[in-house]
Amino acid sequence: MNPTIVKIGGSLMESHEALRRLTRALAELWSGGLPLVLAHGGGKDINRNLQWLGEEPRFVDGLRVTSEAAMEIVEMTLSGAVNKRLVSLLQSAGARACGLSGVDGSTLVCRPLDPALGRVGTIAQARPALVESLLTARFLPVLSPVSADSAGAHYNVNADDAAAALAMGMKAGKLVFVSDVPGVMDAPPDKGGKIVPRLNRASAEELIAAGVIAGGMIPKVRSCLAAVEAGVGEVHICGFTEAQALEDQITGAKNSGTIVGV
Repeated sequence: MNPTIVKIGGSLMESHEALRRLTRALAELWSGGLPLVLAHGGGKDINRNLQWLGEEPRFVDGLRVTSEAAMEIVEMTLSGAVNKRLVSLLQSAGARACGLSGVDGSTLVCRPLDPALGRVGTIAQARPALVESLLTARFLPVLSPVSADSAGAHYNVNADDAAAALAMGMKAGKLVFVSDVPGVMDAPPDKGGKIVPRLNRASAEELIAAGVIAGGMIPKVRSCLAAVEAGVGEVHICGFTEAQALEDQITGAKNSGTIVGV
């Protein structure tokens, strides 16, 4: 089984209407027989809920510093509120959705990334048996990135990394990152930059060296390349404007973003 894994994030997660349209598109693809897994983040939801603790969000190299107290809020937000919101939207659109996190079935086993970051983990191993069982039973799994180590301690894991690790573990046919970023650009938008339709290791490293791919896009692109080199068929980076464009991106009918391949 070579499923398509779709990871959503960014400001897209803030718009109920956009999520409704996106989940409806995914439900239609699922109804057509495409095996799908939806992975998600939820950073802005976490930021709002951390206000209960009087904590200001802190980030180091794009990773959220997560205290013991904050970890409880992270898990309640991602594996609870955000996950179930997406499950409900998918089910309202006609899909048989099932929510889980990396903790369930030891789907994603992690280890601490850096003591200075607190409860932040990095994926050590993907064990996709539970997700595969759900796909076989014709469910659409919805994955929160919260994961556990071998001793059972729970960690906050970057959602892009969680989606990529699962895709590599399953040798997914496609891994599609959908957010408010339309793709990898060949120059800044204010300088006439256009979306790079296809990217491989050599062209990506050239754009990184030239400073065109910068900031948080560097680890995202390198994560995409690692996924392809580990056996994932294709990795897509795209935005979401309308359901048909997303369906075309996933089915391969039309590319409006960036496809990362070998």
